[in-house]
Amino acid sequence: MSAADTGSQLTRVLIGGTASLLICIFLSPKFIEFLRRRSFGQQIRDDGPQGHLAKSGTPTMGGIIMVTALAGPFLVLSYYSWNALGVFFATLACALLGFADDYTKIVRRRSLGLRARTKLVALAVISVGLWWIATQKVHLDPALYLRVAEYHINLGDFYPLLIYIVVAGTTSGVNLTDGLDGLAAGAAVIVLLAYVLITSVSHHEDLALFASCMLGVSIGFLWFNAFPATIFMGDTGSLALGGAIAGLAVMTHTEILLLLIGGLFVIEALSVLIQVVSFQTLRKRVFLMAPIHHHFELKGWSETKIILRFWIIAAVGAAIGFVLYQHSIK
Repeated sequence: MSAADTGSQLTRVLIGGTASLLICIFLSPKFIEFLRRRSFGQQIRDDGPQGHLAKSGTPTMGGIIMVTALAGPFLVLSYYSWNALGVFFATLACALLGFADDYTKIVRRRSLGLRARTKLVALAVISVGLWWIATQKVHLDPALYLRVAEYHINLGDFYPLLIYIVVAGTTSGVNLTDGLDGLAAGAAVIVLLAYVLITSVSHHEDLALFASCMLGVSIGFLWFNAFPATIFMGDTGSLALGGAIAGLAVMTHTEILLLLIGGLFVIEALSVLIQVVSFQTLRKRVFLMAPIHHHFELKGWSETKIILRFWIIAAVGAAIGFVLYQHSIK
C-alpha cells in the first residue's frame, strides 16, 4: 500500500469515528428526553445492591442511538466489503435481539426480559449467518489461530460452533459487565481501540472503518453514560457491542486473543459461572454477589473506584492482546 493510500485510509477511518462520535453526542439529549416522556426507564432488580434502586427509571435502550450513530457514517464511507458487512449485520441483529429484550422488560415492568432459551436460539441463528458470510463470502479458513504461537487448528465442520461460542460468550460478557455507570461502555472503548489498531496494521480497511465508527459511538455514549448516568445502553446496546466485538474477532481470526483483548468481559462472565457452579455443587458462594463488580460494591468500594480499576484491567489485557497480534503477523 502506497503512502497516499495509507493516508487516505487513515483519513477515512478518522472521519468515520469522529462523525459517529458527534452524531451520538448531538442526538443523545433529544433521545433521552423522548425516552423520559415515554417513561422508558430501567427496571432494577430487587435482589441487587440497594444503592442501585435509586437508578430505577433512568432512561434505557440507549443502544438505539448507538446503532443509529454507527450506521450513518459506516454506510456512507464503507467500501461494502463482505468482512465489514458481516460484522455490521451481526451488530444489527444482536441490537434487535437486545431491543426485543428491553422492550419486553418495559412492557412487563420487570427486570426480566426474554427467556434465556429464546436468546440462545437467536444468537445461534446470528452465528450461522456470520459463519456463512465468513466462509462463503470472505473465504476465511475454518480454523482457530492461536496467535501466541505460529500454529492453527483446522476446525472443519466445528467452525460454526466456535463462532457461536464467540458470539454468545462476548454478548453475555458485555451484558454482564453493564452493571455500573459507564463500565461496559468504557471497557468497549478500550477493546474497540485495540481492534482499530489490529485491523489497521493488518490492512483490513473496511473493518478498520467499522471499528473506528463503533469506537466513536462508544465514546459519544460514554459522555452521557458515565457516572452518574443519564441514560443506560440496555440490552440493545450491550448486545450490539458484544456482536460487534465478536464479529471483529471472527473476521480477524483473533478468537483466542479476544480472551485477553476483552479480558474484563471474560472475568465478569467467569465470576458468574464460578458463583453458579459453587452454589449448585457446594451450596457456598465464592463472591458476595456476581458479577464480580457487585462483589466489590458490597465490600464497600465506591462505584467510581470499581469502574476506574476495572478499566485499567481492560486496558492491560487489550494492550497485551494487541502486542501479541502484531508479533504474530510479522
